[in-house]
Amino acid sequence: MKPGELCSCGSGKPYAVCCGPLHSGEKTASTAEALMRSRYAAYVLKLEDYLRATWHASTRPSELDLAADDSKWLGLEVRAHVQPDETHATVEFVARYRVAGRGHRLHELSRFVREDGRWFYVAGEFLA
Repeated sequence: MKPGELCSCGSGKPYAVCCGPLHSGEKTASTAEALMRSRYAAYVLKLEDYLRATWHASTRPSELDLAADDSKWLGLEVRAHVQPDETHATVEFVARYRVAGRGHRLHELSRFVREDGRWFYVAGEFLA
């Protein structure tokens, strides 16, 4: 992203102070919502290494091929962030995207776990 450009995660903050430090490894996400937003921005930027590093080992795919993905991500709306204890959280979100000129939306309830002070994406359930 260009210097000063707003982060694609929808926070309204510049990328350099939002998801940029997470993507570079300078910082780790302080909440599951922050991790989910950074993962959305990583899909926008096609940062496969970051996505794999933030995916829990128990559910992480053996490989990703975002280079072949022609999706254009259009926006993110976080609807809910629930953290019932120190190590578990869920984030409900809607992400809009376009493939071959056709609009789509992904409505998901994602599960996260915190291990050794770091949040990881575990899995998601598609919602209607």
